[in-house]
Amino acid sequence: MEPSIYASGMAAKLRSRWDREDGLGQNHNAVKFLGQDYESLKAQCLRSGKLFEDNLFPCAASSLGFNELGPRSSKTYGVRWMRPTELCKRPEFIVDGATRTDICQGALGDCWLLAAIASLTLNDNLLHRVVPHGQCFKQEYAGIFHFQFWQFGEWVDVVIDDRLPAKDGKLLFVHSVEGTEFWSALLEKAYAKLNGCYEALSGGSTSEGFEDFTGGVTEMYDLIKPPPDLFGIISRAVERGSLLGCSIDITSSTDREAVTFKKLVKGHAYSLTGVDEVSYTKHFKLCQSLCCCEIHDFSCKPLSSKEWSYVDSSVRDRLQNRSEDGEFWMAFSDFLREFSRVEICNLTADALDNTQMKKWSSSLFQGEWRRGSTAGGCRNYPATFWLNPQFKISLQHPDVPGKPDCSFLVGLMQKDRRKKRQEGKDMETIGFALYEVSGSSNVHLKRDFFLTNASSARSELFINLREVSSRLRLPAGEYIVVPSTFEPNKEADFVLRVFSEKPADSEELDDEVVADLPKEILLDESQIDAGFKSLFKQLAGPDMEISVTELQNILNKIISKHKDLKTDGFTPEACRSMINLMDTDGSGKLGLKEFHVLWEKIKRYLTIFRQFDLDKSGTMSSYEMRIALESAGFKLTNHLFQLIILRYTEEDMSVDFDNFVTCLVRLETMFKTFKTLDTDADGQISLNFFQWITLTMFA
Repeated sequence: MEPSIYASGMAAKLRSRWDREDGLGQNHNAVKFLGQDYESLKAQCLRSGKLFEDNLFPCAASSLGFNELGPRSSKTYGVRWMRPTELCKRPEFIVDGATRTDICQGALGDCWLLAAIASLTLNDNLLHRVVPHGQCFKQEYAGIFHFQFWQFGEWVDVVIDDRLPAKDGKLLFVHSVEGTEFWSALLEKAYAKLNGCYEALSGGSTSEGFEDFTGGVTEMYDLIKPPPDLFGIISRAVERGSLLGCSIDITSSTDREAVTFKKLVKGHAYSLTGVDEVSYTKHFKLCQSLCCCEIHDFSCKPLSSKEWSYVDSSVRDRLQNRSEDGEFWMAFSDFLREFSRVEICNLTADALDNTQMKKWSSSLFQGEWRRGSTAGGCRNYPATFWLNPQFKISLQHPDVPGKPDCSFLVGLMQKDRRKKRQEGKDMETIGFALYEVSGSSNVHLKRDFFLTNASSARSELFINLREVSSRLRLPAGEYIVVPSTFEPNKEADFVLRVFSEKPADSEELDDEVVADLPKEILLDESQIDAGFKSLFKQLAGPDMEISVTELQNILNKIISKHKDLKTDGFTPEACRSMINLMDTDGSGKLGLKEFHVLWEKIKRYLTIFRQFDLDKSGTMSSYEMRIALESAGFKLTNHLFQLIILRYTEEDMSVDFDNFVTCLVRLETMFKTFKTLDTDADGQISLNFFQWITLTMFA
């Protein structure tokens, strides 16, 4: 990686972090996706009299897909991008409010998304967080619309033009029943842009849409072994305003689109829109669902007429009047038998109405698994598991006074995996484990802890879903969560969220940045060994000082004699860093005393390198590197260690001797420089631009 690219990337990350700390990314202050500002772009279009054309999501094959919807696919042959004003005479954005019947599936396998959109229409407050008010095809129409989605801890505002893919004059994907209402089709386009293309939306879990529309966290229940109080869990979720979905698994390729005896479609997602409990001749528990698939047999009602006859007529009328086209009631016992799973998206505190009494206490952490530094794999890999990021939860308030247990929910979500489909990448297999810890230490736990302690709880399984979540109950105390991929060296960004019904403190565990270096002994010339003085005279030449070029020649000659070390040789840049560290008089060269200190330092580095090259390969693995740095006196955070691995490892993630020395020299230089400038020892320094550029150019 080029140093300039590396540095600018780090600066962008820091700037982004500061902006988030100032409130950017909240629903009322959403991040502008790809830097596009809706208001300014719309104003520009109105001034020019031209309808908006989005060059960042063009009307091109690349926006449709890459495989089944790729340029050579029969599915995309003859596709035209048309504005609603070209598709009908009087297009409407929303007519009489958004309803579930505004949403019909097209030629894209995103029924999971449609089910989530349908559930969104049940709550106007949630809907208008995603679909901002004031958009229409009448006054100030400029061919531009925008939508907001929650993405991994922040809200983003996505701008689109209203050119939609159509075939034979009809929308290719999501559309309304009447064909004149376009909010759902435009919402789908914005979501496709967010994820890279339309095809990226094919296949998924309803919970993914739920979470991206609300910022909530989803629990999944397998109906083969449902919890005994599932009806109560669903009832309470409906009362809280949670979004619910259900689906039927496909067990073979012949199952796809298969219709069950109850006229339910396998492999499709349904919104769960209501529950009720009625009692007349028989006692019934009922579930209400909405079908969002291309089979529009909306006359189907899985609850038979005979079963309806058991229900009092007034209750029956009330329930059936609550149903819209495509909705149906079924007995809860049939629901358990017919469906495979239920997904419940619990809304976070900021998404709940003010009238809602029950709110979650929540924490959110951004993290990353990086090959060679923080991607340690699961507990099956004890040598590297400890390198994964670690987060501490302090459970201090039991659910019931006088009893020890605390309930909480942990959700681990991997980021941006749909976008990576075009690169041939899919979901990583992820999960987490929890360990009880005692004491208040906030230091990143090392290998020995995990070798001698069993986990207190863990995710039910490691699975290649976007999110793995588990509702847990543990005695009050302190625990660490260790999120990981199943195998080491699998790279991904993630979000870890912890929700509890009672307040619970949480924080990331990390090492404090410390440089505990041995005291340098600067000898007087008379104290330096005569043999070393003689060698120095031969190496330094007439001026009795060693330049960058001379130091490079010296070090490479010496290191070539150590056959057990693998190295590409010291570069001029590495040697310049060493001289910058040791040059006390500003000459850009090293005198006898300075060179003697450097020589002793390199000998010490060589001892450490050999000590931690555990397999005697002549190089050090990135994991050995972390232990070696600590032995050399440097304790670093996960983030800093990631940067070091990016900067100083070879393609195979190994560190050779010259890179090891260069890294230690650079670290020592930065620590000493900061300490020199931090005159009041408060851990902060202030630099103007001239001081900053001087420091960074020559440090």
